[in-house]
This record gives sequence, C-alpha cells and structure tokens, in this order.
Amino acid sequence: MKKYAGLFLVAVLGGLVSLGGYFLFQKNTETLRGVPQQTTPTQLAGLSGMNAAYPDFTIPANNSIHAVVHVKTEYARKNNMYDNFFNFHDFFGDTPNGGQQPLQGAGSGVIISPDGYIVTNNHVVQDASKIEIVLNDKRSYEGVVVGTDASTDLAVLRIKENNLPFLTYGNSDELQIGEWVLAVGNPFNLTSTVTAGIVSAKARNINILGTPDGTSIESFIQTDAAVNRGNSGGALVNTKGELVGINAAIASGNGFYAGYSFAIPSNIVKKVVGDLIDYREVQRAFLGVSIREIDSKFAEEKGFKELRGVYVSEVNDGSAAKEAGILKGDVITSINKISVNTTSELLEQISRYRPGEKVVVVVRRDDADKTFTVNLRNREGNTSIVENETKDVLPMLGAKMQVASTDVMRKLGIDHGVQIIELGDGLLRNAGIREGYVITEIDKKPIRSIDDVSKILSNKSGGILLEGVYPNRVRAYYGFGIN
Repeated sequence: MKKYAGLFLVAVLGGLVSLGGYFLFQKNTETLRGVPQQTTPTQLAGLSGMNAAYPDFTIPANNSIHAVVHVKTEYARKNNMYDNFFNFHDFFGDTPNGGQQPLQGAGSGVIISPDGYIVTNNHVVQDASKIEIVLNDKRSYEGVVVGTDASTDLAVLRIKENNLPFLTYGNSDELQIGEWVLAVGNPFNLTSTVTAGIVSAKARNINILGTPDGTSIESFIQTDAAVNRGNSGGALVNTKGELVGINAAIASGNGFYAGYSFAIPSNIVKKVVGDLIDYREVQRAFLGVSIREIDSKFAEEKGFKELRGVYVSEVNDGSAAKEAGILKGDVITSINKISVNTTSELLEQISRYRPGEKVVVVVRRDDADKTFTVNLRNREGNTSIVENETKDVLPMLGAKMQVASTDVMRKLGIDHGVQIIELGDGLLRNAGIREGYVITEIDKKPIRSIDDVSKILSNKSGGILLEGVYPNRVRAYYGFGIN
C-alpha cells in the first residue's frame, strides 16, 4: 500500500510541474506577441511585390513569336562521285536528282517589316541552294536573299507577302547588364521557343567572324538566355517586346548551350539591314586609325593616370581622322557622346554610320580632353556611296571553259552545256569539281554558253547550285556561295 501511495505522489508532482511549465510558456508567448519582431522580408528591396521581382514575360513573348520565322535551307552535297561510290537508292530509298539527297539546315529569322523583309544570320543562309520560310502560323514561302554581310554575320531575306507581324527595333545602347531579355527562335526544329535570361555583358569580342579583309565587327550582347542550334538568326527582345539583338552564337565546347549566348546588337542590325535593302552593299565607314586597348601595364608604360579609352597607335595618311586632327598617341574616349573603352565598343559605334556622315570624337591628349568633328570616309578614302556593281565572276571560278562539243553532248545525251577544260584555284575547285565536268544548269537555268554563266552569276549573292555530268556519264551536283 505504501508502494502505491508513493507512485501516486510522484505522478501528482509530475503533473503539477508540467502544468506550471505550460502556464509559464503561455505567459512568455503572450509577452513576445506584444514585442515588434524582426522578420525576413518576402519581397526584394525597392519592389512592391513578388510580381515585380519576377516580370511577366507573356506579352513580349506572345508578340515576338509571331514575328520570328523558321528558316529551312538546302545545300547540294559537294561529293562529286555519288553514283560511283554509293547507291543511294539502296540505303535511303528513292531520292531526288538521280540519287543525290541534298543536305538540310535550319535556323531562325525575324520579320522586320510588314512587306516581308526578314533579318537572319549570314551563316544560316550562306551557300544555300534553296531557302524556305515558315511562319508561326505554318504558312510557307520561298525566301529570296536580298543581301548578306559576312563582316557582321547578317543577311536580309524577303518573302512575297504583306500585312505580316513584325518586330520594331529597340535601342541596344540602353540595355543594362542584369536586365531581363528573351531569346525567341527554333532550336532543334522546336518552333516558336522562348527562353529568358539576363544581359551578362556587352561589347563582347569572341573572335568567330574573322573576315579575310579584317572588317569583321564583333561587339556582341552576352546573355544567359538558353540558345541552341536553330536559334541562330532569332530575336533577342527586351521586356517591352522590342528587338534588341539577333542571336548568333553560343559559348560551348560541345556545340550545345553551356550557359552563355551572344547576340548582334540591334543598333548594328538596323544600320546593316538598311544598307542591304537600299544599296545591296554595306556602306562601311572608317576613321582611318589603328587602335589598341589600354591595360594597367600599358598605362604605366605610357604614363596614363587612368585606364579609360582606346589608344591610337597609328593614323593613316589621307584618312578622316588625320584630316580632323587626331594624332598618334591620342586616346579616344567617346564617339558621339557614347563612351568607348574597348576596341569592340569603338568599332560598334563607327559601324553605325555611313561614309560622309560626321561624328564627334573626344580624345585625351596631354591630360586634357580635345573634341574633333570627323567626316567619315569609305575604304577608298572618299565619301561616295559604294554601289553593288556587276561582278566579273569568271576569274573567281578559276576555270577555263568552252561550249561542249557536239560529240561530247551526243555521248552524254544532252543538248546544251559548258565544259570545264582546265581548272585552277577558285570557287569550282573548292566546291570539289574536276576537269571535264559539263555544266548543264545553274540554279535550274539552262547553260548554253559562257555568257550564260557570266550573266547568271554576276548579279548573284548567296548560294549557287550547279548541275551537270562528267564524261563517264556520272551526274553530279555542287553548291557554293558568292558574297
């Protein structure tokens, strides 16, 4: 009995202790409720709510996808002995052109006017023998190359249609690092794809164009919006739905998106596109100087007090810069009130102007700023507009040709053609053509004389398709490009 009484007493004491602890906890809680608490904010500083932290992309996305097109291209294979080495019927079934199956490519483009002008990358359509433009509503058109510019990797196409949806240009100068942007295109043939990211950097030079004449302009907008194969030529738009860039490249070791993509700024696009539409040639202006960037070592060597501007290492005789009074050793700090601190930034600014236009250049000389008005010139040193003149392409082909003899045509079962009797360095050899080849058609047009070759190719820009036959009756098709 004493044993049970002791257990009962322990239980009662335990209950009292628990009850007391509960009331004490409640009292402390009531006290804390009356004290202002420090809480973790649920919205970003300076923003009125979570929607401000995460912008609504639906409006710019919906506006953009209707103005971005799918660019499908075909290229003739450069192998010159299809029928000798492969029987394409056995491997692939019936194929067009007597067993030749053309190569296919795809990219994107942006409609920039309601009457069918489209901007894309030069590398999307270069050497193409056929271009198909597919709109977001699945309408399909044949695309015609208006003009191309390898120096900026831009091309202008046109389709026969009116009242098309299009994007308006935004001011790429106003883009800020950290600003939201959308990439719109057709990666992996997935049409009307929209991805979002921020501007990671501006005026990037990634050394991918490298045109032979040294006129390439690389001043890319770098973003982390996902861009992949097929996005080339697509739109980079801001949250207003304005076109601020044309997507052109990715930084990747395997050819797939790895975190960074690059777009051509809209201010460059607008100028180049305008030139190609108006003149079929880019009206490129030059200051006439050699330049280099300034780093800490170079600044110390030259005694510069600050790392600002672009150093003029040489001024060309007869150039716009020399005429204006710019000297070797000057440091260019701005072009038309836009600061320049890299060669890419300077080249980007000059690329927006045509020969004959004037720009205000500020340079630092002997620790003082000096201002010059420079009347820009073309490569020839004058201010004339460069016209798209008819080109003599026969020397570019690198071949001696003659009208195929009656005997050759009879043996090959043809009634027209021009035969290559001697082949040197040029476009034809680079395309894989060999001596003896008889050209019967160029871009589906019959060739009966050397004059036919000259007339068809002289005003041609972009991809060329040659059709013909060898003396051993092997038919072959070749594709190459003329810029």
